Order: sequence, then C-alpha cells, then structure tokens
Amino acid sequence: MKKQFIGFLLTLCSFSVFAQRVNTTNIETVVSYLASDELQGRATSSEDERKAAKYIAEKFKMMALQPFGNNWFYYDFVKRYNTNVHDSDENHGELRTGRDVIAFLDNQAEYTVIIGAHYDHLGLGDDHNSLDANPKNKVHNGADDNASGVAGLIELANFFTSNGFTERYNFLFMAFSGEELGLFGSKAWCEKPTLALDKVNYMLNMDMIGRLNNETKKLLVYGIGTSPNFETTLDRINTKFSLKKDSSGVGPSDHTSFYLKNLPVLHFFTGQHSDYHKPTDDADKVNYAGIAEVLEYLIDVIYDLDKQPKQPFLKTAYQAGTEVSFKVTMGVMPDYAFDGKGMRIDDVSNNRPAQKGGIQKGDIIIGIQGKAIGNVMDYMKILSEHKKGDTVDVELIRGSETLTKTITF
Repeated sequence: MKKQFIGFLLTLCSFSVFAQRVNTTNIETVVSYLASDELQGRATSSEDERKAAKYIAEKFKMMALQPFGNNWFYYDFVKRYNTNVHDSDENHGELRTGRDVIAFLDNQAEYTVIIGAHYDHLGLGDDHNSLDANPKNKVHNGADDNASGVAGLIELANFFTSNGFTERYNFLFMAFSGEELGLFGSKAWCEKPTLALDKVNYMLNMDMIGRLNNETKKLLVYGIGTSPNFETTLDRINTKFSLKKDSSGVGPSDHTSFYLKNLPVLHFFTGQHSDYHKPTDDADKVNYAGIAEVLEYLIDVIYDLDKQPKQPFLKTAYQAGTEVSFKVTMGVMPDYAFDGKGMRIDDVSNNRPAQKGGIQKGDIIIGIQGKAIGNVMDYMKILSEHKKGDTVDVELIRGSETLTKTITF
C-alpha cells in the first residue's frame, strides 16, 4: 500500500509539472491585449503596431533574452506596398516601415532553432485584405490571426528560457511585421539576417492556432516534407490530434520565406473560420485551452527533434507556387482543413465574382474551365493563368449534386 501511495504521489507530481509547462492565463492575457481595440488592428507601419512591438520586446526583455534585431530587439525594414492587386510593378505603391521583434536564447550551441509568428494584422480595414463587405474604419482585431501565434511564441520563449532543457540548440524567437502585406518582415530578415542562415537548424511557425475544434482536434501541419525526419517525429509524439499533414514548404505564412532559403520548416495552424480577416475575429472567440494543447505538443516535438542531429533540408512540390502572380480573385476563402478531393469553400465575400456567379459556402470546386482541381494549390495555379474580364466555367459539388457556375473576373 505504501509503495502504491508513493507511486501515486510521483504520478501526481509528474502530472503537475507537465500541466504547468504552459500557462493558459498568460496566453489569454497576451491575446486580449494584442487583439484589443486599443491597438486598432496592428496595421503595418502604424503607431499601434509599434505599441504591439514594444509590448513583445518588453516580454523578451523580462526573460533576459538577448536583443537580436538591427535596433535592439527590433529589426526595422522598409518595403513598398501596392494596394492594387492587378499592378505587379515593384516600383509602384507606398513605402511601409515595418518592425520585427527578435530575441535570442544562447545555449552556447552551434545551431539554432527559429520559432516565429506574425503580430501584424489589418488595422482599420483600409487595405484590400479584409473579407468584410464594408471593411473601412472597422477595427480588425485579429485575435486568432495572429495574436494567438504570438501568445504561443511568448509562452514557448518563457518555457525554454525558464527550463534551459538543452544545450544542443539555441533558440531565436521572432515576431514578424508585415505578414499580411506579403510576408514582408520574414522576407526582409531572410535577405539580411542577424544570424547566419547556415547556422539554422529548422524554423517552426505558428499562424492562427487559436480556434482548435474540441471535437475534431484537427491540427494542420505544413512543411513535413522539408526534412526526412519531420513526419516520423510528428506521428510518434502525437496522442490527441487529428493531424492533417502537407509536405510543401510553401504556404501563405512566414515559414515560406525560410523554406525559400533552403531551411526545413514546420507550420502549425488550427484551421479556417468565418471570422477570418473580418472585424469579428475577437479575443472572446479564442480557444485558450486549445492553444495550450497545441503548445504542449510543440514542446514535445521540439524535445524529440533536440535528440536528433541538425535536420537535413529537402525540396518539396509546388516550390514555384510562391512565384505565381495573381491578377484576379474569385472572392472565396478555402477550407484548408478539408481532406477530400477538390477545394472546399469556407466563406464567400459579398459582391465578388464567386458570389455574383452563385457559388456558395460549402461548395467544393473540382474544376475551372475544364482543368481539374484536386487541392488548394491546383486552384492557385489555375487562378494565376487568368486576367480581369475573363469568363470561366467553375465545376463544383454541392451536396449530392455536381453543378457548373459561370463567373467573370
């Protein structure tokens, strides 16, 4: 009986230590501040984004991390941004000054693991990225996109700084500006890095990890094909998630910038929702316990990868995808968590080509103008082949029916 009691205490202690690896209250505090009306949506170059940057930098400073930008914890950059999506001339548009926030945990190791998340969002909806019908002068708080990822970044920085679990790898914690404008912050750093890229082990990115579905537990992981050990590690560690895995290192978030520098990447995402890029993406809709579950998983993944040598890099399919130039848009939001064939639509914007052509939320697009669509990447590639004014037939599945809708870009 005594042995059983001691065993029970040891189990209880172990569980308590495990449960305290991340703090849900801290996560909620960060999301609630970054996604508050006070910061007016954190638009790149705005004074409100600078306030958010200062908040993140102070968090890093409190952890006694090393500043690793080009200006203290800040990495300042200038990029020209063109709100006209049909104008591909890089010399057109207004200059935007962005500010990444970067901190280094030095474990005296040769190689470094980068953990990143973007902290900018859409401000008051002045740029073209909002999916709201009448977006201007509405605060786009971006609680899930991407205050959730930044809260995860800060919590992981706190954990690894406090626990000092390894000397095999250092950590570089990066909060990116300008992601919503085209991965500006991560691209800027990768072009002029403050750490030699050949000393990077891999890059782990968190973008929209705040809407975990408690029933399906679906977690999307991109980049598993960028190193030969990633998928085995992810599967071995996983005990609770339904993983949807994508091999490509290219996608609509900051991990892409690192992949294009021949670095292994992993990108974590809990899925699309109807509040994406709308003023309704607020802090009270975030699943904070779900973020904690994702972070616990990431800690275990990092622990496991820490036991391995530096991760080798592999090129994946669709590398050319980031070079695709879009002159048209249908006005739909893909369901990235969809596992079937085709591209399921998660939302349709008002007064855009898809809505005008009768395409609805929940439809599954399987072809455009006779070309088959098996996934989102196929859709993006085919879309890039069209120009404004083109009229195309869109083949789709709605319930048990196969329909054809005609739209004009």
